[in-house]
Amino acid sequence: MLKRIFLNLVALIFTLPLLVFAAELGTPSLEDIEYPDDEPPTTEEIELGKVLFFDPRLSLNEKQSCATCHNPEMGFGDGMAKGLGTMGEGLGRNTPHIYNLAWSSIFFWDGRAQTLEEQALGPISAPGEMNMPLPQLIKRLKKIPGYQKLFKAAYGDSGINKTNIARAIAAFERSIITRNSAFDRYIQGDKNAMDPAAIRGLALFEGKARCTKCHDGVNFTDDSFHNIGVNNNDVGREKVSKAQGMKGAFKTPGLRNVWLTSPYMHDGSEPSLEAVIRFYNRGSEGIAGVSNLIKPLNLSEDEISDLLAFLAALTDPIIIERPKMP
Repeated sequence: MLKRIFLNLVALIFTLPLLVFAAELGTPSLEDIEYPDDEPPTTEEIELGKVLFFDPRLSLNEKQSCATCHNPEMGFGDGMAKGLGTMGEGLGRNTPHIYNLAWSSIFFWDGRAQTLEEQALGPISAPGEMNMPLPQLIKRLKKIPGYQKLFKAAYGDSGINKTNIARAIAAFERSIITRNSAFDRYIQGDKNAMDPAAIRGLALFEGKARCTKCHDGVNFTDDSFHNIGVNNNDVGREKVSKAQGMKGAFKTPGLRNVWLTSPYMHDGSEPSLEAVIRFYNRGSEGIAGVSNLIKPLNLSEDEISDLLAFLAALTDPIIIERPKMP
């Protein structure tokens, strides 16, 4: 619990626009995962969460599951610039991937959730997304004998309730871990794991390209919020936090498996990683309120290619077998 409070304080500090900290790139440690009540999940809890994650009955019209938008075959995204809700309405932002959320301290593009459990329930009950009131969901699940058995195995007599639904889905999401990319093998001593272009790209990533100003640490994110100059009317973090400089600021996405998660930016406005790099290469283009971290990079075509090679070296796909529904 104390560690969770500390991480939330760190996330708060990072929202101050003039304070910039850099954490060393590396491989995430399983020992650093912060579990609720310091208790790792059981196999039964993770399996229940997996079933819930893939079950379209968690949406009002039984047409959309968590995995509809966070599709493991599409880098836990949906391949669209902006997602669609279960009733067919368009959503306002790009679907973020969910790799390595076990190490994250704040959730959603605007950081409105403080825990993974809170995040897990948000899209289910949101009117524009899965549109399923939680009391109605609980009644639906209680009518399914297979779920009664799964919840009993995971949580004993406490059974099917809001808290256990959130705990189970969050437990499954924490199990989606990538930490064996070519980059990880390279920094652990295998100097042949990355090719020369990727090695040059790593040097650019930490140097001239200024990527680690935001994409630092073992998961290539500072878990903070920045206005990077995407020109639309979404106020982002400002709606959640009134801290100075948060208008148009969004959470820095982690870059592990970023090669798999197109399109990019909170509005899905950049179709490819090359387009993203060229966006940053141009700088803020005079847009008001942009972070002072965003500056023209003056990367050459060869340097852009090397940086792409490094980003590709962060790939370590997660294969998940879809469960049978109870």
